[in-house]
Amino acid sequence: MIHSQDAAFYRDHGYLLVKGVFTQQEVEEMRTAVALIIERAAASKFDKNVAWPADHIPPEEYKKLVLKGFHDVHFHDAVFTDAMSHPHMKAVLTRLIGPNVQLHHSKMLVKPPETGAAFPMHQDYPYFPHERHTMLAASIHLDDADDENGCIRVIPGSHKQGPIPHAGRHYLDHREYPIDMGTPCPASAGDVLFFHYLTIHGSHVNRSSRPRRNVLFQYRDPADPPLYDINVKWEHSPMVCGYNPTFREYPGAH
Repeated sequence: MIHSQDAAFYRDHGYLLVKGVFTQQEVEEMRTAVALIIERAAASKFDKNVAWPADHIPPEEYKKLVLKGFHDVHFHDAVFTDAMSHPHMKAVLTRLIGPNVQLHHSKMLVKPPETGAAFPMHQDYPYFPHERHTMLAASIHLDDADDENGCIRVIPGSHKQGPIPHAGRHYLDHREYPIDMGTPCPASAGDVLFFHYLTIHGSHVNRSSRPRRNVLFQYRDPADPPLYDINVKWEHSPMVCGYNPTFREYPGAH
């Protein structure tokens, strides 16, 4: 699926866009699953807007912004269980992480037309730090994405800076790291953007009449020790490739 020069690009730049990982039929199945998850959530007490607080957006504008996001989508629909271990995904992951790959968590992010909220620039590291920094994100595009509908922007090579202090743990200072600093990563439906969890990234508001739907999987080498209490969260951890060299009991497993 990728070549040695692609893996070298990822190591140097901290991200890699891989075209055509999923077929249009597979994309349509995931779109349907996302719509049904939102529908079930709306009928429950767990529905919420997850737009990030942003001190640089006027309050009256912020109130209009919407971002639908739910974690662990592979618990809600089997289509995402298939997607996380898709042969094309595994072919890329083993080149970027190694022979042993473990899912950390999954989530969906939906920016509705015209009101889809921005993501200020940030690293994913503060949420789930690991000792060896093998963690990466794989963002599956369910729609064509460009700057108009809020495609992901990255700062190439920023993963080499290591962890950077974040304001309130959520995002970087927008005056030092404006979203426009990032390089846009336009993509087509079925493409996957892989990026290191230390790579600084974000995205603008969806200003278009089109949705921007993404499903994101976070993966790691299972031998990479987490720097947080493993019994607290983020330990749903199915293996995707290879094996887990460390045997232990997992939370909730009896």
